[in-house]
Amino acid sequence: MAKISPVSIKYMIHANFIAEGALEKPDVIGALFGQTEGLLGTDLEMRDLQKEGKIGRIEVELTRENKRTTGVIKIPTALDQSETTLIGAAIETIERIGPCDSQIEVERIEDVRGGKRDYIIERAKKLMQQIEGSTSSREISEEIKGASRIAGIQEYGKNKLPCGDLSGKEVIVVEGRADVLNLMRNGVKNVISMNGTKLPDEIKELSNEKEITLFVDGDRGGKLITQNVVDNVKVAYLATAPDGKEVEELTSKEILMALRKKIPAEGFSPSASEETKRFELNEEDKEKLKKLSDENEGTEKAILLDESLNELKKVSVRSLNSALRRSKEKFSVVIIDGTVTSSTIQAAEDANCQVIVAKNFVTTDTKIQLLSF
Repeated sequence: MAKISPVSIKYMIHANFIAEGALEKPDVIGALFGQTEGLLGTDLEMRDLQKEGKIGRIEVELTRENKRTTGVIKIPTALDQSETTLIGAAIETIERIGPCDSQIEVERIEDVRGGKRDYIIERAKKLMQQIEGSTSSREISEEIKGASRIAGIQEYGKNKLPCGDLSGKEVIVVEGRADVLNLMRNGVKNVISMNGTKLPDEIKELSNEKEITLFVDGDRGGKLITQNVVDNVKVAYLATAPDGKEVEELTSKEILMALRKKIPAEGFSPSASEETKRFELNEEDKEKLKKLSDENEGTEKAILLDESLNELKKVSVRSLNSALRRSKEKFSVVIIDGTVTSSTIQAAEDANCQVIVAKNFVTTDTKIQLLSF
């Protein structure tokens, strides 16, 4: 079986799991390969990706307590950002490991290149000081400026969001650390990352103090992220990468052009092919949902509401998917304690739910309104 070179690793998927029974490591590995087979098409079969060296050696750590097994899964990949997040979402659909009912939750997806870049920058600056010869002072100056821009990356808030200089009035919000690095490398310093698809509290707090410009990828995922952020954060302007491109891969010219073409957030709307009739919530409705969500936190329950926000049913999070599929009642809103997986979103779409309220979402690729208070 092919092995992935440590040099080529781009991302590391960190996931936690819990199983109602005793397991061994081969049970977990078998479930990852077997139960994701066919979910994402032939190009993203985990077995084939590992044979091709695009997924590395999967590490599993187990801990047993009484009859329950908990553990950590680490999956290194050389895939791009979107493919890696698809793999992460796919493993969360696994509901059994070996003979046991189980649940897998992706804790985070780490860009492992960050540490390498830091080393490269520091080493390059030392080597540059030793250079003797005809290198022009202008070239050296540009090299050092670029290195200092990237080296200036900081962390913000309890979630340690990657960011640049946030002291000014305007702040640009992007999705990931790689986006922050690319903007800073090209001279845009007032930038901060959401660190994934989850909407951190720090971004909400910044929106009350700063003028926020949301800068997203030029694909469907970017539009869905925009809708989620605009629904939950005070955003002034929206900027989008060219069609089919990610912010992390843009050139300096493309970045400046995209920021010049930014539009007021109030003018945003999905394309006609994606636009659906939305379930309208006023501020009073959102306050009620926030209160219900806060009261439900830590219960491991899901609350299903009708269009008037009246409670129709309360079920365990573990049985929510089957409850959504079996029920003949119409649920308009679902309040969930914990992280919402892609399989739950799919079940909610099949049940024609219009709003999901939760703290975290594995994906925002849905027409359902996603609210995080």
